[in-house]
This record gives sequence, C-alpha cells and structure tokens, in this order.
Amino acid sequence: MTDQKKPYSIFITGIAGFIGSHLASFLKKRGDYVIGCDNFNDYYSPELKKARAERLKKQGIEILNCDICDQNVLSRLFDEKGFTYVVHLAAQAGVRYSITHPFPYSHSNLDGFLHILELCRHHQPLKLVFASSSSVYGGNTKTPFNEKDPTDHPISLYAATKKSGELMAQTYHHLYHFPILGLRFFTVYGPWGRPDMAYYSFTESILDDKPIPVFNHGKMGRDFTYIDDIIAGTANALDFEGGFELFNLGNNQPEPLMEMIHILEKHLGKKAQIDFKPMQVGDVKQTFADIDKAQKLLGFQPKVSLEIGLERFVQWYHAFQESSLSIT
Repeated sequence: MTDQKKPYSIFITGIAGFIGSHLASFLKKRGDYVIGCDNFNDYYSPELKKARAERLKKQGIEILNCDICDQNVLSRLFDEKGFTYVVHLAAQAGVRYSITHPFPYSHSNLDGFLHILELCRHHQPLKLVFASSSSVYGGNTKTPFNEKDPTDHPISLYAATKKSGELMAQTYHHLYHFPILGLRFFTVYGPWGRPDMAYYSFTESILDDKPIPVFNHGKMGRDFTYIDDIIAGTANALDFEGGFELFNLGNNQPEPLMEMIHILEKHLGKKAQIDFKPMQVGDVKQTFADIDKAQKLLGFQPKVSLEIGLERFVQWYHAFQESSLSIT
C-alpha cells in the first residue's frame, strides 16, 4: 500500500446500500471526493435506503437516482468528473431470493456489472474495486476458504452471478489492463444493515413475539464480519497497487447461528421463539474466511467481536425505530 498523496475521486455504485453508505461516509470524512448512484429498488424497504441517502447528503455527498445499466447517464458523468476510482457495490443480493426471482440477478449482477466494466475501460486511467461474495465457494467443505480454492460449483443463482462477475472482471483486466480488485465479503452485519439478513429479521421477530425460522435445525455457522471492519478493508483495497486480485474479507472466526441468536436475546432482553427447519436449497452449513492474503497485502485486521457488533446493532435499531416513529 502507498501513502495517500491527494484526495481520491471515487464513484460508488449502490451508494444508498448498507456497505455503500458506510463506505461513502468513511471516505468523505477522510477527505476524498465521493459521488455515487443507486436505483432505490424495492428488494427491501426503499425508505431505509432513502434514510441512508439523507445522511450522506447532509455530509455533502451527491447521489444519482439511476440504474447502473443507464450507460448514457453514467458515461456523461464519468466524462465530466474524471474519476480515479470506482467501487462497484450495486447488486441484487440474497441467496434465497434468487431461487424464486432469478431475473433481477441477471439484470444487476451480469448486465449491470458489464456496463460498469465498459465504463471503466472507456474512462482510463482508473482502478475498479468490486464486491464479490463468500457464496462463490459453494459447497466447499475444506475450511477456511482460501482464494485459491476451486469456485466452479456454485449452489445458488446468486453465487453463480457473483462467480461470473469475477470471471468477467478477470477477462477485462486481461484484455484492457486496468487494475481490478474483487472483495469476497463474508456475512456483513451492523447498524444500517439489510432487513433481509438473519440478524436483522430475527431482531424484528423477537421484539414482535414472532417465531424465527432457523434452518438446518440451527446447525449452521457464519463468519460474521462487522461493517467497520469491512469498510477498513475496502478502503485499504483502494490504496493497493496491483493488477487483478481477489481477497477474502471476513472475521476469520465462524460463529454458530445459535450463538448469534443467544447474543440477540441478551441485548434485546427477550427470548426468541424458534421454529427449527430443515436445510434450505442453495444455502451452506458454514462459511469461514482465510484472510492471510488480505492481512499481508491489505493490512486487513478485523477487530469487532460478534458480541460487541450485535450490541451496537441493537442500540442502532432501537434508535432508528424511535426516530422513524417520531417522523411519522
């Protein structure tokens, strides 16, 4: 990594998303010029995305309401701004949703990413950092997951589109030689998170006295990674000098799903009503990141434990609900 000599000019796709909004705020505070786009789709509450966007606008961050496939709009913006970095986070998320709603994944994760790659190659010089996913490891049973492990057997459409994105990026680097880094995120959680994620939906259900679905009868493990740690790793990726690389960004410490539930119960002050269910199609029993490469080359070092991270999330959740009620 090199010392930052001057502020970066950074374009972030999916800027009103969970990771995008945190990253934009972090980069703005450290002195970079940040602008981004989001299409505010309704996969989960657009109101939450709008609330994130309002926070960013108060920090002086401009947000375009447009889709990443709007090539003409974005090309004009790139011509005008001369970005030096692009962080591509926009995507259709969700393993389970991809089983029942396949077409949004083709639009966002394949067509959309291709539009971003084309924008980048026509607006050189710049560096592209993009979000991949731990899901590319599919049903691998060897743990921890290493970047050199095979990833050619995805078990969900979401995973297949993320793996396809990595291949597309590698091909564009080979053909056009601009630097591209892919970050395989592992179960990111924290304040302002996505309501479709288990920790968030479990919190809502526990407080509402509703049963929570726990798949594989609770015998699941996830490498939960706190949002601040993910942001630190992503920011360091902007500074990394390299050609094409893939990095795991995880906590390097898988936690049992039942432990996550117990921590939530503790901080919510309520017991969960658990509805044990069999394993769901497209899901995996455990994720576990080998982060040696990211530690050595990005200086990545996760710091926040699941206990502390969930406590911070619960505090935010209560405050956000109170502020939303006061607005309505």
